[in-house]
Amino acid sequence: MKINNFSPSPSLKPYIKGYMVIESKEGMNTTTLPDTSIVIAFRLRGKVSFTHNNTVNTITSSSISGLRKGVRQFNYSADTATLLVKFKEGGASALFKDPMHELFSHTVSLDNLVRNSVLREIEERIAEADDYYQAVLILDGFLMTLVKNNEKDSLIHEAIKRIQFTKGNIRINELAGSLPISRDPFEKRFRKITGTSPKQFASIIRLRDVIDNHKESTNLTTIAFDAGYYDQSHFIKDFRLFTGKAPKDFFTSGQWW
Repeated sequence: MKINNFSPSPSLKPYIKGYMVIESKEGMNTTTLPDTSIVIAFRLRGKVSFTHNNTVNTITSSSISGLRKGVRQFNYSADTATLLVKFKEGGASALFKDPMHELFSHTVSLDNLVRNSVLREIEERIAEADDYYQAVLILDGFLMTLVKNNEKDSLIHEAIKRIQFTKGNIRINELAGSLPISRDPFEKRFRKITGTSPKQFASIIRLRDVIDNHKESTNLTTIAFDAGYYDQSHFIKDFRLFTGKAPKDFFTSGQWW
C-alpha cells in the first residue's frame, strides 16, 4: 500500500484536513477504526469493498462515509487507487445542507448530496486527470463551489475543542452546562454539524487516544483508568466494539487505521 498526501487550498483549510490517494498494487485488506472525520472517496481505478453486518458492500465511483462507532474491514482489489477527502471535525457541514448525523454508520453514493449531473462531470474530469496532483486540484476546485456556509457555529466548535483538549474524558452534562445553551438544542446542533452525539464523539476521541498512545509496558488496568474508565469490563466492552478485538489481541494484530 502506498499513500500520497496532498493539502487543500487555503480557502478549504478551515474545513478539510487533507487529501489522500491510497494505492494498492497487489490488493489488500485493511482494518479501519472509527474516527471523527467524515470522508469522501472517489474511486480512481480498481474495486474497493467493505464488510458491514456480515454483508460485503462495493463502494460506488464516489461516496461519502459518516462517523461510526465500530471497526470496518476494507478490501482493495489489485491495482486500486482511491482519492479520499478527510474533513475536519464539523467541516463537512459547511459544504452540505444535509444533517451530518444522517450519515452515521453509513457509506452512501455522493449523488445523495450532490446533483447527479454535476457529480458525473467531476468524476469524468478526475478520471481524465494526467496525475494525482491534477486530480486533487480538480476535486479541490469542485469542493470550493459547494461551500454554503463559511461561518462556523462557534458554540459547537468550542465544544469540539473542549472534548479534544480533554482527550474525550469529559462529562457531557458538565460540558453542556458550561455553554450558553440548554442540553437538547446543544445535542441537536452538535449532531447536525459533527455527525454524531457529543457522547459518541467523545468516546471516539478517547479510544483513539488510548490506541495512538499505547505502550506495551502499560497494563490494562492503568490504560482503562487513564482513559476515564473505573470499570475494566466496561472498557473492554467499548474497546471490543471499537476495534473488533479485545485489547491484548488488537495490539498484537498488526496494522490498523
